[in-house]
Amino acid sequence: MEKLVCSSMKLIQMQMPQAVSLGVRSLLPGLQSACQLQQVRHRQTKHWKPEFKRLRKQKFVKIDLPNLREKPADISKDEMRSRMKERGVLPPRPWMERPFHISCTGGIFEAYVPPEGDGKKSIISSSGAKQKLEFLEKKSKSLMAVRKIRSYEENFSSDDFGAQAQEIYIAAHTHMAAKEKYAIREFVSERCYPEMMHNVKDKTIHWRFLQSLEPPRVVHARVTEVITKENQFAQVTVRFHSQQMLAIYDRFGRLMHGSEILSKDVLEYVVFEKHISNEYGKWRLHDKIIPDWLPAKQPAPITYRITDEIVEDTPKELSAGEQPKQLESSSTNQQTEHINISSVQATATSQTSEHGAKPSIAI
Repeated sequence: MEKLVCSSMKLIQMQMPQAVSLGVRSLLPGLQSACQLQQVRHRQTKHWKPEFKRLRKQKFVKIDLPNLREKPADISKDEMRSRMKERGVLPPRPWMERPFHISCTGGIFEAYVPPEGDGKKSIISSSGAKQKLEFLEKKSKSLMAVRKIRSYEENFSSDDFGAQAQEIYIAAHTHMAAKEKYAIREFVSERCYPEMMHNVKDKTIHWRFLQSLEPPRVVHARVTEVITKENQFAQVTVRFHSQQMLAIYDRFGRLMHGSEILSKDVLEYVVFEKHISNEYGKWRLHDKIIPDWLPAKQPAPITYRITDEIVEDTPKELSAGEQPKQLESSSTNQQTEHINISSVQATATSQTSEHGAKPSIAI
């Protein structure tokens, strides 16, 4: 503003030098006072130490604030497209789909039914021969499933798979006893993991695989598809008859189940699963088959806290008003009993006086 006023004064002097010299002060008193002002180059908001001016400038980042009053309907498609390209945002999709990965099935499909009395009945007996016949009838489906598995895994063999399954079985139970929750995931499926690690906290588990009483063998095999025909899952049931040692201690060091001295013969039917459609799929422990005819196990003893305090019933203290009432009631009861006894004696004496002349004969 000051520069504009001064420049205007110079123009007036160039155009009208006589008028300016004669009566500038009388005609333009306001312009004269404005020209006399001086500019001050030192402002009060300047930092006292200008040494780190550039660094102080970098502390503040300018942000383009969005216009919240702007409506999406008012923006054209080209402008919206340019803004999204500038921000690196992908355009919205008309569908709401999310990718998901199915790494294992939710259970056992066509579960194997263990014969009753397996491991106890011999093949020579009638019941043992019947079990063998039923096993041969179900073997045809298992052979078809094994052939399907070989189409994805060329080196698969039902005869050699028992030894591989035993290694997976021992590794999974060893990691469970050691509470290695990350290492165990390589040997068990996502469905089996919570069941194996359930209630393991605050307990000490000692487990050992001693020996195999019978070589592990494949008794059942199935292949199924999930959602699509290309997504194939295989399940193989292996029979284990082994000798194991198990001892479980609670958080106080008390034995809850089993023994470290005694070994037990264990007969189990374990299901192993593999995502055969996946090139990097592995055989993992999936589930254990518990037959319906198996008797229920006894629950483990639970440790409780016993308190030494014994609660006794203390007699209530009588108030001053209740004590004389009880004494009065006891005295009245004694008087009534005395009156009843005297009346009974009087009736007895009267009867004897009446029948005194005629004695009765006792037979």
